[in-house]
Amino acid sequence: MSDIRRTAARPIAALGLLTASAIALAACASTPAASDAPTEAPADETLTYTWDRNTATEEGAEPVFEETTVEVPADPQKIVVFDMAALDTIGALGGEIAGAPLESVPDYLEGYLADDAFNAGTLFEADLIEIEAQQPDLIVIGGRSSGMWEDLNEIAPTIDLSMRGGFLATLEENTTFLGEVLGAQDEAAAAIESLEGGIDDARAAVAEAGGSGLGIMVSGGELSALAPAPKDAQTPAVRGGLLYDVFGVEPVVEDVQAATHGEPISFEFLLEHDPEWLWVVDRDAAIATEGAQAAEVVLDNEIVNQTTAAQEDDILYLDPTAWYIVFGGIDTTQRMIDDVLQIAGR
Repeated sequence: MSDIRRTAARPIAALGLLTASAIALAACASTPAASDAPTEAPADETLTYTWDRNTATEEGAEPVFEETTVEVPADPQKIVVFDMAALDTIGALGGEIAGAPLESVPDYLEGYLADDAFNAGTLFEADLIEIEAQQPDLIVIGGRSSGMWEDLNEIAPTIDLSMRGGFLATLEENTTFLGEVLGAQDEAAAAIESLEGGIDDARAAVAEAGGSGLGIMVSGGELSALAPAPKDAQTPAVRGGLLYDVFGVEPVVEDVQAATHGEPISFEFLLEHDPEWLWVVDRDAAIATEGAQAAEVVLDNEIVNQTTAAQEDDILYLDPTAWYIVFGGIDTTQRMIDDVLQIAGR
């Protein structure tokens, strides 16, 4: 029985070793007594998934980790997914999603839902009665839905594919593991190789363009600066640091977090520090805030228009769903690569 441990990060370059030695299907068909004897049906195949689960229940409490192991069925026929990055990867590898928080599934991932996919609740609250009635073979959670593990695991094997150990390590490990679950190991390896090459191309384009950059998020007419993620950062900080940590953007401020104290920034902050490249995530668009002004409108003002980025037409808008809601998975990572490649040739 194979064992996946999600307690340490591995770089993408370790893919070959990981697929060759860390994951193997567990059971084999019995050997017949004679050449003409009937072969017994193979035992159910499973994979063992082990991770450190945060068992703290109070909001804001210090994490309390407990090693948790779940036996995952190979080739599950009915999969319920609450983590959008996992939904992305399962679909891209040929799997089909039987149930999900349907209102939270981005348009570009809806094709991975079964024709009769059922609504499993929301990202924060599962419809336990409906899920139990549907009798899934596997449930996948992560990020916002991690707190539902105990209830969901009573219904079917439930695994938490939250980001741990950084974006690239998580992308590799989750893609590799889901490839094993779905019997799509070759497809998983090819996807990781392609994304690795795409990220290298994007980093090269950023380096060739040169100059300083700043990622900002626009929400409710206010701006916040995205900062490189500190070591062992949790999901929100990892998400905010992707531009710098994964794609190599050189921040205009050496220590963005210290410069902003984690507080909203002003338009004057942009003019004062004057990044040559401005990368923009429209949070209101990502979460479909009613009546919100688009980020382009918010930034079209006298102060911002004095910045180098505005005058050189180097304000680059990022796919808000990819960068704020999903930020992981095969298709979504390719969208992020394409977003960064906007810098090429400008």
